[in-house]
This record gives sequence, C-alpha cells and structure tokens, in this order.
Amino acid sequence: MFEVTVAPARDPNAYAALVREIGEDGACEVRAVFWSETCARLQLFRTLPREQHHARIVREAHSLKSAAGTFGYVRLAALALRLETSTERLGEAEFHDLLDLMDAAYAAARAQESRD
Repeated sequence: MFEVTVAPARDPNAYAALVREIGEDGACEVRAVFWSETCARLQLFRTLPREQHHARIVREAHSLKSAAGTFGYVRLAALALRLETSTERLGEAEFHDLLDLMDAAYAAARAQESRD
C-alpha cells in the first residue's frame, strides 16, 4: 500500500512560465492536449497486462511524468515517477492502488484548474 502523497495538485508558477514562453493561446492548446492524452494514458495503464507490457508502461509513465511536470501538476508527476520506477516490483494490488492515486491526482488537478 502506498502512503498518501501530500504534494500539491498544481504549482501555478509552472503554467505562468509556459505562458511566458509560448503565449496564452499556445499554452492553452497544449494543456488541452495534455488533458486528453493523460486521460487516455490513465485508461491505458488499466488495460495493459504488466507482465507483457512492462516497458510500455514505464515509457508511458515517463512521458506522463514529464508532461505533468511541465504544467506544474506536481502530485501527478510524482505518482507517475513512482509508477515509472516501481512497476516491475509492484504486486497487482499495489499497482492498482497506485493507479487509483494517479486517477485522484488527475481529478484534483482538473478540479483546481476549473476553480482558477
């Protein structure tokens, strides 16, 4: 079982930095792609048999970690890192517990975005 991650759902400074680099319109478009791809990735993790697709899970987790970090979704990035580095060692229950935490972090980040 994993301890609850207490990292904030989002670092607001990360998105502001992205806006400075590529502009509000560009950042908004890229973030929309992030939400769509992240939702698909989270669903994919639940459908791939770990034993057969370990390398793909690690690669997808790495991509999710990087993308979440770019937008400042700290909690989701931390959990994706945990998945990336521990997939091979996790039991089935632990794997699904981690995916549940990732789903919750994604939902928290989306909810925080809608309040801002």
